[in-house]
Amino acid sequence: MEEPGQLKRTLIDLTAGAISGAVSRTITSPLDVIKIRFQVQLEPTTHWTLLQRNAYGPSKYTGMLQATKDIFREEGLPGFWRGNVPALLMVMPYTAIQFTVLHKIKTFASGSSKSEDHINLSPYLSYVSGALAGCAATIGSYPFDLLRTVLASQGEPKAWNRYRSTDASQADDALSSFQLFLCGLAAGTCAKAVCHPLDVVKKRFQIEGLPRDPRYGARVEHRAYRNMHDALRRILQREGWAGLYKGIIPSIVKAAPAGAVTFVAYEFTSDWLESILS
Repeated sequence: MEEPGQLKRTLIDLTAGAISGAVSRTITSPLDVIKIRFQVQLEPTTHWTLLQRNAYGPSKYTGMLQATKDIFREEGLPGFWRGNVPALLMVMPYTAIQFTVLHKIKTFASGSSKSEDHINLSPYLSYVSGALAGCAATIGSYPFDLLRTVLASQGEPKAWNRYRSTDASQADDALSSFQLFLCGLAAGTCAKAVCHPLDVVKKRFQIEGLPRDPRYGARVEHRAYRNMHDALRRILQREGWAGLYKGIIPSIVKAAPAGAVTFVAYEFTSDWLESILS
C-alpha cells in the first residue's frame, strides 16, 4: 500500500496533468481541427500537388489560410472548437495518466520520488519512461480520441447568424518556466515531425465508412485499408509522400505551443497543489 506522501504525489500528478491538458487543448483546438480536416482529405492539400494528375476531384482545403477562412465562413467560430468536449475528455485523462505514470516509472528507475533526482536519469531511461507513459495514456484515452476525430473531421456548413506573482523572489521560477516552455516547444515539434504519418493513418482508420457531405470530398470507404502497413503503402501510392504528411504544418504549429503550454501549466498547477496540500 502506498504511503500518504506517495498518494499525495499521485493526486497532484493526476490533477495537474488533467488541468494542463485541458488548458493546452482548448487553446490549440483551432489548429487541431484544421489538421484533422487535412488528414482525412483524400484530395491534395497543397497547391503544387493540385497540378498533378490524380484520381480524386477538386480539393476542399488547400492551405492553412484558405482552410481557416472557409471554416470561419461556413461554420463560424464554433467550427474551430468542433469536437472539443470529447477532446477534453480525451486529453484530460491522457495527460493525467501520462504525468502520473511518468513520475512512477522515473521514481522506480532512480530509486527516489524527488523530481530533482529524476534529472540525473540517462537519456535512454528518460526516453523509455516517456514512451511507456505515452502508451499507457493512449490506451486509457483512445475511445475519446476516436469520438473527437469523428466530430472534428465533419464539416457542417451553416449561416453567419446561425496565478502569476510579480514578486522579485519569483525570478528563478520565471526562468524555470521559460526553460520548460522551450523544452515543451522542442519536444512537441520533434515528436510530431517524426510520428505524423502514423497519425494520418490513425485518422483514416477512425473515419472509415463515415458518411460525408460531398462538398468535403471523397470519403474513406469501409475496409479501405487492411492494416497499418497496407494503409501506409496505399496512401504513398495514391497520394505520394505529401499524403503521409497532410496537415503537418498545422500539426507542428499546434504541437509547439501545445507542448509548451502543457509543461508550463503542469508545473504551475503542481506547485500550487503542493502548496495547499502541504
